[in-house]
Parts: sequence; structure tokens; C-alpha cells
Amino acid sequence: MGRIFKERTSIDEALQLFLESFSPLRRTEELSLEDCAGRVVAESVISGRDVPDYRRVAMDGYAVRASDTPGASPANPVLLQLSESVEEGTTVWVHTGSVLPEGADAVVMVEDTVTVGDMVEIRAQVHPGRSVGQVGEDIKKEDPVFEVGHLLRPCDAAVLASIGLDRVKVFQKPVVAVIPTGDELLSREKSGEVPPPGMVFETNGLMAALYVEKWGGTPISTGIVPDRPESIKEAIEANLGADMLILSGGTSVGKCDHTPELVESLGKLLVHGIAVNPGKPAALGVIGKTPVVCLPGNPVAGLLALYFFVRPGIRKLGSIPELPVVVLRKRLAAKISSKIGYVNFIQVVFEGDKVRPLTGKAEILSSVAKADGYVLVPEHIEGYEEGQEVDVFLIE
Repeated sequence: MGRIFKERTSIDEALQLFLESFSPLRRTEELSLEDCAGRVVAESVISGRDVPDYRRVAMDGYAVRASDTPGASPANPVLLQLSESVEEGTTVWVHTGSVLPEGADAVVMVEDTVTVGDMVEIRAQVHPGRSVGQVGEDIKKEDPVFEVGHLLRPCDAAVLASIGLDRVKVFQKPVVAVIPTGDELLSREKSGEVPPPGMVFETNGLMAALYVEKWGGTPISTGIVPDRPESIKEAIEANLGADMLILSGGTSVGKCDHTPELVESLGKLLVHGIAVNPGKPAALGVIGKTPVVCLPGNPVAGLLALYFFVRPGIRKLGSIPELPVVVLRKRLAAKISSKIGYVNFIQVVFEGDKVRPLTGKAEILSSVAKADGYVLVPEHIEGYEEGQEVDVFLIE
């Protein structure tokens, strides 16, 4: 392949080609409820019991027969005898969660009563079932609780516990190998030193691994691989047991940029050159059944490739449902300019109820840390004017 980009591909088309090149993993494992939050249900959960499995008191108060309370009010209380059982004319003190005594069919809240010696003034009329949880009111036996593909939350773990489960079957997390490449990279093990001229600490691999973990994958980070085709090829082949490969660096068209060619030689290069600014040098491919994302060395361009391709790739591999993206509608405090023919990534900061585009170089790593969010300007628009409303995406 020559030292030029293949035809520039739109983000949407590139993502479609990428996601169509591999299948969900569907590997499963069982986890304790303490460890299941954020995981995806791999087997339908059917309740094996009623919840509650007894008539449950829902409020602190007095268990009564509703037929003993007609007309009861603060001005016209009904007097009932405190007792150890409920029958005509008697009542029993009960607390939330306890079993409703035999003979009772309702509970009068303690706020609607006054105790006088061994008598209780009932100051509110109640109907049968008032402040009582019936058998199976929450979940009935044989009810479906969670379907395959449900993303478990802490409250869901509590529901599973309520039906007597202590483990749940979930899909395994995709394993993602992160391979940083570049002769100019210095290991962060030497972070106490000042890098020599021409060298920089390796940071893109760190960023990629943390996002992989955040989005539901298990990252495996390799050491830095030098810009030599044989070294990069060896690293790729050594990590093909992973479910996805992320190669960082070496995606442009210089003499030391080898990763897209190597992906093509080992498998299939789907895309090289994407209509996004920054981020054009990103490349996507598949080797056997393993999807590969090649991140540009520029950290902001690499971040975009992570957002646009790695995140949805992990979701497909892990059968993780797509969650709504938080989008804020804000007015611009200043004009935004952009490059026609590319989706432009513009970092912004909040300024009162408006957003202002960051000034200075937008492709340096610190610009992302300074930004609160970003605006994506479509490829057919030159920019947005001050005061215009735009969609703002939060930086994760």
C-alpha cells in the first residue's frame, strides 16, 4: 500500500463497517450480587417465590379489622382494646415489615392514633388492605424479573436478593489489549525524570486502558513497542487472544507509520482516513475475528477514536445496552469556526448558562482536561455564530 490515505470515510460509515466486522462474544460467568453492578444479564431471571411471601405490614401503627373503623376521625375516634390478637374490638401494635396478625386486614398509621392506657383511639377510617403488602404484591412466583441484556444496577442486585438469589449469570467483559507504539515514547516508570529532547511519556495507552475499563472492558496493557514493522507485528500476533486490539500511534503516512499496513497484511483494513478533525489518520480493521482500532498518536485525535469506535465496539462485544447520551442544549458565548468536509470536535467550557469554545491549540492533551464538554460541528457546516444554540456533549 502506498503512503497515502485510502478514501476518507465518514464517521457513520466507518462505524457501520467496523461493527459489521465482528460478533458479540456471548461468553458468560456467574457473579455474586456484591460484584454484579454494571454487568449485563446473560440468562433470563424468573422469580421462584412470591415477594413478599406473607402479608407484610407497610407502616408502623396498629393492626385492625377495617370493619371496626367506620366513621373514625379526630373528632369522633373509635376506641379499641390493646391486645395480643386481632378480633372484633381489639388491636395489636405492629411495625413496618412485620407479619400482619391473623384476623387483621388493615393497619392504622401511628400518626392517626392516640394511646390511652390499654385503649387506642383510632382517628382515621381505613379500608381493607390499607398499609398492608399482600402476598406477591412486589413480585409473584414465576414472574419474569430481568431479561437477557439488562444492565444491572445496585437496586437490581437488591431485587435479585429479595427473590433469594445470591449469584447471577452475566456476560463476560471483553478483553482489550492496548499496544502503544513509538520510538519517541518513554515509559511512565521513569516519570520522575525529565524526558530528553524528542521524547515524551507514554500517555495515550493509559488513557485508552482507563476508558476501556470505564466502558465495560478489561484492559491488558503491553509495554511500548518501537516503530519497527517486525516488532509491531510480533506485538499484534502475541495479543490476538484478546477480544479487541487498540494500537496507539503510527497511523499517519510518514516513514515510521506502519500500523495500518500491518493490519492489512495480517487481516483486513476496513478504513484508513476518517472525516473527523482532529482524527483523520485513525484506522479500523479486523484480524481473524478480532477487531482492531488504530489510534492516531495525537492525544485528542486518539480520544475521538476511542469515543467513536472503541466505546461502541466494547458495547457490541460485551452485549452492553446503549445508554442515552447526556446532551445539553446551550447558547454559544463566542463564534465557532470549523473545517468543511470533516466533523469538527470543538472543546468548550461552561460560562454561566452559555458555553465558550476554548482558545489556543485544541489538539494538545491539556485542552481536553480544561474542557467541560465538546460540540460536534457537522461536515457540511462552516461553524456556528455567537448566540446560536448547540448540542454540548460532556467529556467523560
